[in-house]
Amino acid sequence: MAAWPAVLPRGLPHDSGDQYAGIVWRESVLRDLPQRRLQTPVVGWAAAFLALLAGGCGDSGARPRGAENNMPSSAEPVTIVEFSDSGERTGAVSVRRVVKSDEEWRGVLTRNQFEITRRKDTELPFSGVYNDWHAKGIFRCVGCGTALFSSATKFDSGSGWPSFWQPIAPENIRTEPDHTLGMIRTEVLCRRCDAHLGHVFEDGPPPTNLRYCINSAALRFVSKAEKTTSR
Repeated sequence: MAAWPAVLPRGLPHDSGDQYAGIVWRESVLRDLPQRRLQTPVVGWAAAFLALLAGGCGDSGARPRGAENNMPSSAEPVTIVEFSDSGERTGAVSVRRVVKSDEEWRGVLTRNQFEITRRKDTELPFSGVYNDWHAKGIFRCVGCGTALFSSATKFDSGSGWPSFWQPIAPENIRTEPDHTLGMIRTEVLCRRCDAHLGHVFEDGPPPTNLRYCINSAALRFVSKAEKTTSR
């Protein structure tokens, strides 16, 4: 049985939200994927491609692999909201942005984490550790430790990626338009370190009707009993 790669090859439309009309069978196809595990690499890539057309959370990898970020920009301060590991809001603070060169990021991230958060790749559907994760706690940025999402807003979207209907605090993320591959999407990034997290779509549940489709590799889960420190 062939193994699923950690990240998708560049060039595939890693997410589409609702840009592809007529794919009304999205959830049934996606939910069946784990039971249809790869019999051959060809079948595996075909299944992954269907899942991506149905609405994933990665990026097109628009940044060339040779474009190194070796000259960090000014680490100007940003305002984020801090949370305890029990999920309690402790207040808004002004902190300096976390800016590192690619070499420095490689020193603190795994290869998979680096490719996803710094190069805007994406993990395959149903491959992320937090897709089927039901523990109580908060999800912090893998790069800087900023609190991003709470398990209280996590839901099963059937997409194969961790999904949330709102961030833990809007101040802790930022969004920007993504026009790659001829599609109009909204990219989600960490406010403090600019890590690529995923995309947000307007097909989520109430009360926000939003679906923050996030890569597991961009997150670090902290249970209420666990202590953490920012990088």
